[in-house]
Amino acid sequence: MIANNNQQLLDEIKTTLGSHSTLMGAYSQLEGILLKLFDATRMSIFQRRRQHQDLVARFKTGMETTEIKVPISPLSIAGYVALAQRPLLIRNPYSTDELQSIHPRLRFADKFDKTGSFRTHNILCVPILNAGVLLGVMQIINKNNGTFEEADLELANEVSDILGKKFRYELGGTANPFDSLLHQGVISDTALEDILKSSQDHRQAIQRLMSEYRITEAQIGNSLSTHYQVPFFTYQPDKYHLYQTDSKLNLSYLKRNFVAVVADVRDNPIVLMTEPNNAALLMEIESAMGIDVYDIAVGLPNHVLQYLGEGSGGSAPGEMSEILDEIGTSAEDHDEQVDELSDDAPAVVRLVSRILHDAKRLNASDIHIDPEKNGPTRVRMRIDGVCRDMSQVPNSHHSAVIARIKIMSNLNIAEKRVPQDGKLAFKMSGQLVEVRVATIPTVAGEGVVMRILASGGAMPIGKMNLAANNMQRLEGMIKKPHGILLVVGPTGSGKTTTLHAVLGYLNTPEKKIWTAEDPVEITQAGLQQVQVSPKIGFTFANALRAFLRADPDIILIGEMRDKETAHAGIEASLTGHLVLSTLHTNSAPETITRLLDLGLDPVNFSDACVGILAQRLIRTLCGSCKESYTANDDEVAFIRRQYGESYLNELELGENLTLYRGKGCEECGGTGYRGRTGVHELLGMTPELRSLVYKEGSVAQMKSQAMDDGMRTLVQDAIFKALKGDTDLAQVQIIGGD
Repeated sequence: MIANNNQQLLDEIKTTLGSHSTLMGAYSQLEGILLKLFDATRMSIFQRRRQHQDLVARFKTGMETTEIKVPISPLSIAGYVALAQRPLLIRNPYSTDELQSIHPRLRFADKFDKTGSFRTHNILCVPILNAGVLLGVMQIINKNNGTFEEADLELANEVSDILGKKFRYELGGTANPFDSLLHQGVISDTALEDILKSSQDHRQAIQRLMSEYRITEAQIGNSLSTHYQVPFFTYQPDKYHLYQTDSKLNLSYLKRNFVAVVADVRDNPIVLMTEPNNAALLMEIESAMGIDVYDIAVGLPNHVLQYLGEGSGGSAPGEMSEILDEIGTSAEDHDEQVDELSDDAPAVVRLVSRILHDAKRLNASDIHIDPEKNGPTRVRMRIDGVCRDMSQVPNSHHSAVIARIKIMSNLNIAEKRVPQDGKLAFKMSGQLVEVRVATIPTVAGEGVVMRILASGGAMPIGKMNLAANNMQRLEGMIKKPHGILLVVGPTGSGKTTTLHAVLGYLNTPEKKIWTAEDPVEITQAGLQQVQVSPKIGFTFANALRAFLRADPDIILIGEMRDKETAHAGIEASLTGHLVLSTLHTNSAPETITRLLDLGLDPVNFSDACVGILAQRLIRTLCGSCKESYTANDDEVAFIRRQYGESYLNELELGENLTLYRGKGCEECGGTGYRGRTGVHELLGMTPELRSLVYKEGSVAQMKSQAMDDGMRTLVQDAIFKALKGDTDLAQVQIIGGD
């Protein structure tokens, strides 16, 4: 009799689902039938969110909660069922012994019991699957008489199968991984069947689809994404990097199973798999990594292997992960006093080469090799002004890596007590890349910072993103036949790029231009460029004196590091030459007092100086996800305060002020930013300012006069660029410190 009743209720479930176009629409009727079928008091159907590694229960009994979200992990019963893709019968969810016998980290989320009068006594929970793909979880709570038994579990599996077919239809999924290709018409049914039957494995089938039928990676990836109900990831090393943990996941194991654990720019872990429905493999990875919350994505086998270090761009023998795996294996057999160039030297040589090539490919400005006490050495790269963890080197091989870098830079490998500076060069795609190297002893060992020098030609002055007023004034300054123009700012603020943009503007056949740089980063035809070498006494000051005997029109001095160089530069500008140079100061007015503090004559300097350009680099908004919005009162107040009430009429703010922000997308790795641009502060020397310099006035007095003469501060220029849509107010706050 019970069996007949059950069959009637199952038929009723099928009828109910068939008469509704969506599961949501059917749920109000379905809920009563299911509770009657299982003689239970409450139930939930959790639906898997395609773009997230979690479950959402939108269909519930009772009014206490409106929505429940749980991660697919052992941190909840529904989450574990989804992760393991196996049903559970929990007789007492409050029994720690019962839960831990299933999984050591399994927990019961009792917060919903605590917030209301309802109490959970027993649970029946089953995965909703179709074609081996997880679509959701059905959870039945509190049997009215006794506890759930095996017969209930069998019945639940049957219901789950019915719901799975309905879920698959509703979500627009497919029965097989490549069904979407049939739907798109890029391959016939018989051809696909032939490939699947005659291919040895999943990987070979994909290769044949691409080579024999010219189906693109994107088409195959989207088909896999639709089937497995997870996002499709390609190989994008500028957005995703290997996730770093202390786990000992063997590289060969990952390669054999086509799994890579990667992370986005916020270091959120993502398990990238070729077959995301492999629950057993996923649980092994989850357990080995020791992570609770992560996303799952599907990737093509070649993309997964690229993240693991195979064929990831560049012809160097061996790739990063492979080398680290090799080094890591040998590290177990060595103590910290390992010979710096022992049997592991080839692997260390390849490792350093791989680090350099990856940095250039990712357009990094700096590489940091940071030792840690009793821990692995961190390799970080600064990309778009932000440091990012890239990989780790076993502590036992730190000395060997440093020794290799020192050898390439012609530094003393025996000296570890004092800082050393040098340079190295390597070739990538036939192009020579120069790197400036600095070693610094720390309590954990020697640290290394490598600056990748800019290569190629000069940036056109029109692409410097100067405000129209600044561009007009700068052109007037550099057209003068003699004088000195200084570009100032901290290290890495683009001073050299700006100077070469100016030289590119001035570089005509009738001008003879000499440059003294350390090092020569940007080359231009028509310039006579000289590399200074302080070690042999060839300093900026000596180079400048030599240039004066070489009939120059324009002279570039890389940096005014001392009084001697500054004095020689002033003298050169007063004798009929246009001199360009840099200085490390924070603002244009401060530069004047800094030079006077060096002992320069105020009269000579004020006569020689034509202008001072201070600059910084700020991050620009991603063009793919930038959106406009109306500024709130706090933002308007910030702009008014920072720009200054007396200058606000220049901005033409209006009533509803429009600002911009980045939402975050795949193109920018979810940050909302992509690339950098300059903000500028241009001080021009006028008779009024010259008079203040004669009197050695204060920085505040000089700043006030310069602004009266047309200068706008770095913060004001940053606000102008935020209103233009280049950046957002967060970057302005970094410049202004407010």
